[in-house]
Amino acid sequence: MTGCYFDAAYIAKCYVKEPDAVAVRELARSTELVSSSALSIAEVACVFQRHLREGSLTPKAADMLHDQFLDDIRETWVMLPVSQLVLRKVGLALRALPKNVYLRAADAIHIVTALDAGFDEIWTNDRHLLAAAEHFKLKGRWVSATSCVSSH
Repeated sequence: MTGCYFDAAYIAKCYVKEPDAVAVRELARSTELVSSSALSIAEVACVFQRHLREGSLTPKAADMLHDQFLDDIRETWVMLPVSQLVLRKVGLALRALPKNVYLRAADAIHIVTALDAGFDEIWTNDRHLLAAAEHFKLKGRWVSATSCVSSH
């Protein structure tokens, strides 16, 4: 697949003020297609709720951002389905993972979804996801204020 694969944290940075948000937005704008797992729909909603809880968003702003995100799903983001097959592949992939690798379920879903869609890299700032990606022959990438970086 062409374009970039973003995890939910990177999609959320396109809506809220967080470290590296400007660089992530620039990357998204410079890419023809940005894909993610449909799991990101729930995860991004949780990011808005966290910002609301922490006081960096008002209820009205959180609602507006969430509505904008839902509209953008139709026009901006390519949301790849979380099928039973993807979830089974997650289980199989975890069997082959070294026991010392920390991987959360959502991150495993993102890795398998990216691989299934033909991506060879995944964009995130999640250190656990970046560390685990290499075990799946997936390049973990992140932005910094000055440049794009690879984990390996």
